[in-house]
Amino acid sequence: MLTVDFAKFPISPGEQVLDLGCGFGRHAFEALRRGAHVVAVDRSQDEVAEVTAMFAAMKAAGEAPAGVVSRAVRADLLALPFPDASFDVVMASEVLEHIPADELAMAEIARVVRPGGRVAVTVPRYWPERVCWALSQDYHDVAGGHVRIYRGDVLAERLSRAGLVPTGSHHAHALHAPYWWLNCALGKESLPSRAYHRMLVWDIVKRPWVTRFAERSLNPVLGKSLVMYADKPAAAKAADVAA
Repeated sequence: MLTVDFAKFPISPGEQVLDLGCGFGRHAFEALRRGAHVVAVDRSQDEVAEVTAMFAAMKAAGEAPAGVVSRAVRADLLALPFPDASFDVVMASEVLEHIPADELAMAEIARVVRPGGRVAVTVPRYWPERVCWALSQDYHDVAGGHVRIYRGDVLAERLSRAGLVPTGSHHAHALHAPYWWLNCALGKESLPSRAYHRMLVWDIVKRPWVTRFAERSLNPVLGKSLVMYADKPAAAKAADVAA
């Protein structure tokens, strides 16, 4: 289940792509399939190990084009172990809402993407996330949980202060918002939550036209995630990145 829309954010063969907070690798794997050289980063050693194993399996199965390089590394997004301007593309999906020093994280993103490069950031959308917080304290008040809720204009402003230029945004995963509301209100093991989860799994696996149409129609209003794209100006100066 991808949150970044690769039709709106195309990845070209041979590009150097960094997937920050990669989790179990969904965006990294798609970039690899498209012929990019991919580095996936996460703080969880278990997730790094699983992504490493999947990269190897994809290459063995012929899912990755010949010659592409992929690796997963454990690292801190606030102090990335990469030189300036190392990547053509940086993605950070559903990670910034977990980081107290989010502006430092955005500065690191801007530092490691090359001038003229592209960035995709996704975070929970303001109003569906606010409903979750209102329904359940445990939803966010846990170790490693969400520490803030972004409004779109605030996210765009912070990316701009990091030296990036927002170029567009959209919303995704409308069908997932009610699932999280059910979890927050009734618990994951409640009958409604489990039934809705089965429907979501069916949708992800089968991708029937009726749910695809429903989600596309509902995303502008109900989309659970805010997806924002940005460029690093080709003439960016070091001072701009540090601002």
